[in-house]
Amino acid sequence: QVQLVESGGGLVQAGGSLRLSCAASGRRFDDYAMGWFRQAPGKEREFVARISSSSLTTDYAESVKGRFTISRSYAKNTVFLQMNTLRPEDTGVYYCAVEGRLRPGEYIYWGQGTQVTVSS
Repeated sequence: QVQLVESGGGLVQAGGSLRLSCAASGRRFDDYAMGWFRQAPGKEREFVARISSSSLTTDYAESVKGRFTISRSYAKNTVFLQMNTLRPEDTGVYYCAVEGRLRPGEYIYWGQGTQVTVSS
């Protein structure tokens, strides 16, 4: 059974940093792109970052470029999201997901999410 478990969320002041982790189990995802999404209260879920299967390509939402960095560890079957210079508008539930290989852009596995709250 595939599981994605996020961790590392919490409460932080504006300007601070957090590092999110997403540990995958049940199968390996070395050949899959992975991504991070977030959902703020009352808003739709939005894309945050994506890393290709090879780690050679990363993509970011404009709102987080220069502040967030996505990375992955093949040894640990884990993807990370380093978040620096956090802003109150970064508050939300952060989800990691695995992108399907047959339909790029379609995410086939999702974690349960971890709450990030940034106070002003």
